Amino acid sequence: MSGKDEYYNRSKQQGYRARSAYKLKQLDEEANLVERGDTVVDLGAAPGGWLQVAAEEVGESGTVVGVDLQRIEDLEEHDVETLRGDMTDERTRHYLREAVGERGADVVVSDMAPNMTGEYALDHARSVHLARQAFDVAEELLAPGGDFAVKVFQGEDLDAFREDVRPEFEYIRTVVPDASRDSSSEVYLVAKGLNTAPVAAGDRIEVTVEERGDEGDGIAYVEGYSLFVADAAVGETLTVEVDDAKPRFGFASRVADDDAGESAESDESAESGKSDESDE
Repeated sequence: MSGKDEYYNRSKQQGYRARSAYKLKQLDEEANLVERGDTVVDLGAAPGGWLQVAAEEVGESGTVVGVDLQRIEDLEEHDVETLRGDMTDERTRHYLREAVGERGADVVVSDMAPNMTGEYALDHARSVHLARQAFDVAEELLAPGGDFAVKVFQGEDLDAFREDVRPEFEYIRTVVPDASRDSSSEVYLVAKGLNTAPVAAGDRIEVTVEERGDEGDGIAYVEGYSLFVADAAVGETLTVEVDDAKPRFGFASRVADDDAGESAESDESAESGKSDESDE
């Protein structure tokens, strides 16, 4: 039995609208994408197989929203909201934001593929274009720490797209589900942990410790972002260096007074040099 027949027959037996439902199941198994209570957005959701899988995983406490240019028949057995429209259109994005809510989405997935022309280079380029559109939507909708999974065809533009996605997340990996056809060039980029931190590792900043954490570290806030500072007392203002910046919180170490002073002098010298150059 071919892979196509296996997953096609299984989808009919188990009530899924498309064999592609098993791709999302396998991506979830590989990367732990969807959890109970999550808000999931499915881009290019017709005919609804991925919506069915997502709804099963998030349960009654979760939210699933699908958008597609084609009409998606109601999924009566699941509490799923569907939108018909172009995800790049501002009107559609507005309704997407309303459906997701202020907290943002936990997961954005896309199984979109271009209309195939048979010309491989063109089909690849179009798939990357769709993936970039999905990435734009994901950046807009995802909450800090959110995950993104997108289909794209292999080709010369894949590496560049992957490198554009990589800095925005904690890590990214490439997954080929078993449910993908052997003849297909599709892969899925799975990016975990959207990082919206206002600081990055290596940054030196002045902070004021406002609270004490459970482990005894001081907690400072940078634009609402929690930064744990070792060996710092509540009320203390000090210069720190960021050691690690995760999506929702980071860790920093105290900078010695001498180091902080040298850094300040260096900054002043740089500014003075710029001023002199501009005067010339």
